[in-house]
Amino acid sequence: MATRKAAKKRSSSTRKSASSSRKSGSSKSSSAKKSSARKSSSRKSSGRKYSPSASKNVETEMREMKKGKLKSGRSGKKVTNPKQAIAIGLSKARREGKKVPPKES
Repeated sequence: MATRKAAKKRSSSTRKSASSSRKSGSSKSSSAKKSSARKSSSRKSSGRKYSPSASKNVETEMREMKKGKLKSGRSGKKVTNPKQAIAIGLSKARREGKKVPPKES
């Protein structure tokens, strides 16, 4: 049993050294990728995706959900999932014309 543990330690140490050598060799290509990612992020027109007033809509919907007063659309069932409450708040913000990204699906 002791030999198995020693063998595992040896194999893990060789894996670490092999992975560290891979990392050091590929650092040049990863730094090139990082600089291109920074350029694309700086092209955005503004820093905020969602307006502060849209986040207030989401806050109010979350409060209603926690109180147990938030109902879903046509069915009128009680909303218990926080993700659903966020979706309801964002859709209300979209209807009001606030700055919110379009739905993905």
